[in-house]
Amino acid sequence: MNSHLTIIGAGLAGSEAAWQAAEAGVSVVLYEMRPQRPTPVHKTGNCAELVCSNSMGSNQDSSAPFLLKQELRNLDSLVIRSADKNSVPAGKALAVDRDLFSEEITRTLEQHPNITLKHEEVTEIPMAGPVIIATGPLTSPAFSEKLSQLLGQDYLYFYDALSPIIDAQSIDTDKTFFASRYGKGDADYLNCGMSRQQYEQFINELLKAEKVSLKEFEKPIYFEGCMPIEVLADRGPQTLAFGPLKPVGLNHPETNERFHAVVQLRKENKEGTAYNLVGFQTKLTYPEQKRIFKMIPGLESAEFFRLGAIHRNTFINAPQLLSGDLSLKSHPNIFFAGQVVGVEGYVESSAMGLVASLSAMSRLKGTAFSSPPAETAIGALLQYVTSKEGNYQPMNINFGLFLGLEMRIRDKKKRNQHIFNRALEMQERWLVSLEGVKRYRRPKPA
Repeated sequence: MNSHLTIIGAGLAGSEAAWQAAEAGVSVVLYEMRPQRPTPVHKTGNCAELVCSNSMGSNQDSSAPFLLKQELRNLDSLVIRSADKNSVPAGKALAVDRDLFSEEITRTLEQHPNITLKHEEVTEIPMAGPVIIATGPLTSPAFSEKLSQLLGQDYLYFYDALSPIIDAQSIDTDKTFFASRYGKGDADYLNCGMSRQQYEQFINELLKAEKVSLKEFEKPIYFEGCMPIEVLADRGPQTLAFGPLKPVGLNHPETNERFHAVVQLRKENKEGTAYNLVGFQTKLTYPEQKRIFKMIPGLESAEFFRLGAIHRNTFINAPQLLSGDLSLKSHPNIFFAGQVVGVEGYVESSAMGLVASLSAMSRLKGTAFSSPPAETAIGALLQYVTSKEGNYQPMNINFGLFLGLEMRIRDKKKRNQHIFNRALEMQERWLVSLEGVKRYRRPKPA
């Protein structure tokens, strides 16, 4: 066992992990391959350089993204501190000046007495540990090959194929029905039947909808199992009706009505608060997704926890590979953090970097890891990453990930406020157990 913590990758997760450990008195060696080895999208060698967007997500009071940021503030997050300091006007979002943000984080890490920052590519995975792998969505080909050898190719993915996730309480259940195909097994799927006219109108809008342009480093290479819904539709007007929307064996269980096509939704969590649109991975723009998918019977007033996407993003099958503390089951001294574990978004990546750091520090000190409560935003993300059953795809923070409330609250705003307040109360209790590691702020309930 090393006497120091090694962190590979100085993106948001790696930078946060290094800061947390160093502040707790741990000696950290932080590796960042840039600028020695550039990526297709990064422009500098700075730590925590933002690409694609300068937004850290919603700052709307009592929203799930705001809650996650509040929890990180209470944990003295370097990323959120720098974001707050270098913010720019962006309405209800927390956006930053990219250059000032990354420059400040880089300077802070370089000047910390417990951190050694090395700008060089790591091509071998240190096995002695503890080591945190936080190489992000653009992991280098050489390191990706080492990950493939360590994990097995079947557990390492290079493309997200995300279907939209819908708030269950926004679905019109009078227009939908539960059933399994041919009545086999439990009626686990929520079905939205479409007439021929409804289906044809849906296809027409789908084909002419605006799509997201590919980035320079992406190629339009899709696997049959994660083909964009609009690409399938372009193969012929009835392709979807004979594919993911096939109605065979899905007559209405009460009226025996037959449909021309059926859109199926399945539970995204055990509580049934969120549903996944099966087979609806897509490159449509977000506004077009909302417009067109609300044409589906029963989804006219749908509220989306997450919208669909397909893009290049190296990530691992975390629920099968990682323990609850983000360590690799087969090599417990190796931890993973950031987008590589299957979270979407800058703040989510930072949160997993923080958790991995706390976990690795516990391993170094020979103490038990105190997991964040599942009722918190950080805990909900960690639960998803390490415990998700079935098909695993990257996820950002949303209230569909949280444990349900004991009481049923129909009003969405009031329900979310209860979840928000409960999270901060649970975090305050948890912080008490961390005082031996580092002193944190006490949260302020809304």
